[in-house]
Amino acid sequence: MIKNILKYIAYFFIIIIISVIYLSYFGIETKRFNELIKEEVKKTNQNIDVELDKVKILLNPTSLNISLKTYRTKILFENKKINLEKVETNFSINSFLKEEFAIENLNVFTEKNDAKDILSLIRIYKNTPQIFIFDKMLKGGTFIAEININFDTEGKIKNNYKIKGKAENFKINLLNKNSIKKVNLDFEVGKKKYLFKKIKAEFKDLKLLSNKIQIDDRSDYFLIKGDISNSVSFVKTDTLSFFFNNKLEENTIEDVNFTSENNFSFKLNKKIKFSDIDIKSKIELKKLKYLKKNDFIKKFLPNYKETIELKNHILELSYFKDSFLLKGYGEFLIDNISDKISYNIKYKDKNYDFESKIQLENFPFKINFLDYEKEKGLNSILELKGSFKKNEYLILKNILFNEGENLISINDLKLNKSFKIKNVKSVELDYINKNKKNNKISLSKNKKNYKIKGKNFDGSSLLENLLNGDKTEGISKITENLNSDISISVDTIYTDNKYFLKNLYGNLKFTKNNLETSNLEASFNNNKRITFKVYKNSKNEKITTLFSEFAEPIVKKYKFIKGFEEGILDFVSIKKNKKSVSQLKIYDFKLQEVPALTKILTLASLQGIADLLTGEGIRFNEFEMNFNNKNTLMTIDEIYAIGPAISILMNGYIEEKKLVSLRGTLVPATTLNKVVGSIPFLGNILVGSKTGEGVFGVSFKIKGQPKDLKTTVNPIKTLTPRFITRTLEKIKKESK
Repeated sequence: MIKNILKYIAYFFIIIIISVIYLSYFGIETKRFNELIKEEVKKTNQNIDVELDKVKILLNPTSLNISLKTYRTKILFENKKINLEKVETNFSINSFLKEEFAIENLNVFTEKNDAKDILSLIRIYKNTPQIFIFDKMLKGGTFIAEININFDTEGKIKNNYKIKGKAENFKINLLNKNSIKKVNLDFEVGKKKYLFKKIKAEFKDLKLLSNKIQIDDRSDYFLIKGDISNSVSFVKTDTLSFFFNNKLEENTIEDVNFTSENNFSFKLNKKIKFSDIDIKSKIELKKLKYLKKNDFIKKFLPNYKETIELKNHILELSYFKDSFLLKGYGEFLIDNISDKISYNIKYKDKNYDFESKIQLENFPFKINFLDYEKEKGLNSILELKGSFKKNEYLILKNILFNEGENLISINDLKLNKSFKIKNVKSVELDYINKNKKNNKISLSKNKKNYKIKGKNFDGSSLLENLLNGDKTEGISKITENLNSDISISVDTIYTDNKYFLKNLYGNLKFTKNNLETSNLEASFNNNKRITFKVYKNSKNEKITTLFSEFAEPIVKKYKFIKGFEEGILDFVSIKKNKKSVSQLKIYDFKLQEVPALTKILTLASLQGIADLLTGEGIRFNEFEMNFNNKNTLMTIDEIYAIGPAISILMNGYIEEKKLVSLRGTLVPATTLNKVVGSIPFLGNILVGSKTGEGVFGVSFKIKGQPKDLKTTVNPIKTLTPRFITRTLEKIKKESK
């Protein structure tokens, strides 16, 4: 009997063992546990239900757990459905018997599901503000995921969960109404860590790639770091405006084509604010066009036609905490002509520091205020080092230009927003200018005053500036607010290709760009003296005088006068309350051609004198001009010129760049001789002894815009008393 009992017990244990072995290795499939599983799932969240097929049961005898597996499961929630390829879980027998939560873990392998549905399921279990915002931003796309979750005895998810999978073809709408499209990536999500790999996406015109982007949740902020690159991309202007916060002017940049490799990290707080941005980039800029009318560039590069193209530039960019460093080199093109440039730009505390080296071999290059021009084909290097403070000024600490033996060096040059000079410390010039003149001169600053000294300087434009009196347009065009004394000592100043000044010395004083005082002296190469003085008299009137024993080099500066020879010039101007009264006298000179005068003579049929003017020239004993200036209006009270062949009296006004209106009388010398010879019978001369008799002369008018003057001429038989009076005054002066 005992043997039978022992045998049955043995059979029972053998059956148990075989059953355990079978359940451990092969398991069984059944639907009996479906309701139990549903109940356990509902314990995690009442809004979730599952639709199960047969469940395969495997026994783990060592831990008294049952492993449950099911295929083609569906998760149902909020009228949505997620299809699962496989679900695995471990069911604790011990916890079940104690009526505790029995599911220890859950491994879910999804099929391809709508990304929005997956995100909605995640929000049921963990609905943070960041996930809510991401849900609103996410549009379209699909997910395939593997989810590994562990539960505690209360049915709550432990922190060691892992989610990994693949996202395909989804779209993210950004907060600024832009969007990232066609996003494909692999992802891994764990406790406070999000890893995205093999990322492909499109943003505007950019096709983006990334090996890895990692997000770490640091409680107060997210630390985001990774890499991103783009293949060859043609970028539109609106894309660039996005990256530059819409600070680019419309249509200034186009045809942008580049590739880049970037590593980055930054912090993003819970209020979606960025900080500690750190970017390191390598950029290959294939092409970029900058389009803008820029008169400042055109002053130096005459080929500039509103377009500069950058080509094949290699750049390195580092950006950290609102400061960046940019290094680069490549070609730049103007009008399809190329040269090379390298640069180093640093931005910090709203200041830009920069260094650049520009090769200028294939471009013509000019500096107008120095009368310097470099022809195309001559190799030269322009080196710049300076800083720029936004909306304030540009400081060029060093400017060095080398072209052969020509050298231009400028130190500590400060320019305002209009590129006018605020300050300069020193200038060294040693070059041959466009007039083939050697210039060797320097400028240095001591406190607020300047000293100019040198051996040679081409001052072709200097006299023109001085003749403008206190306007000194040459100064106001290049300086902002000059308040300095300037001492000058130069051995040779060229006035043109024929004449030069020797031993120019003296001083100038400027206040707010206006020439307050001056005392300059020099001699021409024929030893004739010239002085230029500005001072104030006891009435606080500003007196400007220019006296030259040799007028020819000065008058020849006026392009409408040709063939001027010899002469003595005496100019005086008195200014007060923005109005100046001036007198210009020129003695003993000869004219070969004045177009307006020649035209008057021709229209008046005085062809002999007209031929003389354009041929050998006409000599004048004296020219006197009395005029006044106020703002842009010059009122000519009188211009009187007398000579052996012809005399002229005229007046009128000239409104700068708008209107010229002159009228006058022209009389040949034979008529004047007759007038002088008939002085005792002045009444008969003026009215004639018989009807129709009188003195022959010509009246004329010149009127119109400066470049479109109209001339009219009428013969007269009687000279005005004014003309005769002025002629007699001149004759009396000459006879004394």
